[in-house]
Amino acid sequence: QVQLVESGGGLVQAGDSLRLSCAASGLSVRRYAMAWFRQAPGKEREFVAADSQRTGSTVYGNSVKGRFTISRDIAKNTVTLQMNNVNYDDTAVYYCAASAGVIQSQLRSRSAYNYWGQGTQVTVSS
Repeated sequence: QVQLVESGGGLVQAGDSLRLSCAASGLSVRRYAMAWFRQAPGKEREFVAADSQRTGSTVYGNSVKGRFTISRDIAKNTVTLQMNNVNYDDTAVYYCAASAGVIQSQLRSRSAYNYWGQGTQVTVSS
C-alpha cells in the first residue's frame, strides 16, 4: 500500500523560510517522478515543483521559481520542498504526489500522478 505523508507546514511570516517533507512508503522515490502541488481556498490545485526520475531534471511553477527547491533523499525515501522568501500568495495546502511513468512534458499535470498525500497547511502572514 502506497502512502505519502507530508509534514512541516505551519504559520510563518512573509520573507521566512519553510521546509516541507514527504515521507513515502510502499514505493521508492528513486523510481518515481515526485512533485508538489498546492491548493488555496477557492482555487484549483496548482503545480509547484517536480523532480523527474527519468532525466534527473527539476521543473518549477512560475510563481515559485527561484524561491523554492525540490529535492529527494533516496536513503530516507523522502522528498522535500525548501521554501524561501515566502509571501502571502504561498498560503495553501501543499500536496506531495508520485508518478510511475510520467513523461517530461506531463510533469506539471495533475492527472499524470497516481498517488497523493493528504496535504499540509502552509499559512503566510503578511
